[in-house]
Amino acid sequence: MKKYLRALVIDDDAQVKEFVAQVLRDDGWETSQAESAEQAFELSEDQHWAAVFCDVRLGGADGFSVLRRFKTQSPETRVVLMTGHGSAGGALDATAFGAYDYLLKPFSVEDLQTLSQALREQIANRRSFVTSTRGAHVYQPDVEFVGRSQVFIEVMKQVGRVSATNLPVLLTGESGTGKEVVASALHQRSSRASQPFVAVNCGAIPGELIESELFGHVKGSFTGAERDRTGLWEEADGGTVFLDEITETTPAFQVKLLRALQEGEIRRVGSNQTTKVDVRVIAASNRDVEQEVAAGRFRKDLFYRLNAVSIVLPPLRERPEDILPLAKTFASRVHSLNPVVRFSADALVLLEQYSWPGNIRELENAIVRAAALCDGTIRVQDLPQRVRSNETAAADTEHSATAVEEWPTLAVIEGRYVARVLERTGGNKQAAARMLDVDRKTLDRMIKRHGIDSRRARGAASHQ
Repeated sequence: MKKYLRALVIDDDAQVKEFVAQVLRDDGWETSQAESAEQAFELSEDQHWAAVFCDVRLGGADGFSVLRRFKTQSPETRVVLMTGHGSAGGALDATAFGAYDYLLKPFSVEDLQTLSQALREQIANRRSFVTSTRGAHVYQPDVEFVGRSQVFIEVMKQVGRVSATNLPVLLTGESGTGKEVVASALHQRSSRASQPFVAVNCGAIPGELIESELFGHVKGSFTGAERDRTGLWEEADGGTVFLDEITETTPAFQVKLLRALQEGEIRRVGSNQTTKVDVRVIAASNRDVEQEVAAGRFRKDLFYRLNAVSIVLPPLRERPEDILPLAKTFASRVHSLNPVVRFSADALVLLEQYSWPGNIRELENAIVRAAALCDGTIRVQDLPQRVRSNETAAADTEHSATAVEEWPTLAVIEGRYVARVLERTGGNKQAAARMLDVDRKTLDRMIKRHGIDSRRARGAASHQ
């Protein structure tokens, strides 16, 4: 086994390079070191490594060049990219190109040991496979993902890993978290990228028309069907269909959608003939799909078919580090007359404090409006009223609670906190459980113990 444990460490920072190499040596690896991509390429002419740990930013060619080189010439080599300037877009591209992992600096000995163990297990099993088939093609991202938070980077790594497959993907998350943007990224980083990407908002199409819209119809099949019509499913042949708000569809349509997924064929409304269509399906919902299944509103077999890969997009309040980079990006895109839009210190504080229940979409709308109205600097008065009043409302709530009961018990504090989290998530128990870092059963016990009405929380959120 030991003869297979050979690793190359590439970093222009000598201390980092030696640190990584030493941890790997202590874990049984034979290591080589290079300070540049060019030196690594020279070494690779007559040497082979099971793993390569490479910094993204190097003096000459960067870490992505190293990744592409190894995935082309030595696809069984696992490449780990390391960076002190991590971003969600970088994580997405790294894993989409076939990186084994995207490691954020500073990392610990334990982080490296965990990676080492996972790599050792793969080598022992001898399950080598190619995760990218694009060869040396240099991919330029068409979708910009702004974000540096760990939670968002982990999601983008997952998106990158699954993009090269043909598996169905189920995206869940609150409204405004960017599900269609992620769906488009999955398509653009797949082997279907040159084929159509067709997005369908299932919630915007009346139930009696959705079958015709997706699968098409033949002339005379219903009143108003004056000619044969190709559906969106056929238009996406060879590409990807994105079914947004999939839980808004009717049970009758869900049966026909399940058949299309299982058989790879469709039947136009009014036709007796089936047509083979090759599409990858990405579905999305802002509801808890498992709850919809339990309530009988969504077919269990369809859920299992769509849920080959499940990706949960975090709400903006769970990635507060990304609020200001996003805001500055939106502001810079507003108008050419004032390309550099600045923010006052007070405005930045309010942006970070606000919970953004509408997530990225709400933030973008607020910033675009403020940038259009400001004189070059976005100040507090340029922000929407709901953002400006957030700090005052929070202070009033805290003051009134303290006045009523100066020293509440721990149980009372827990009950209040759970209730506020449920109100913040609009009664969504799955999202509340993630925020509280507990499982659903524990959250249900807490709700029952404190007599919290989650339906009331939904109502309160809908009137905010």
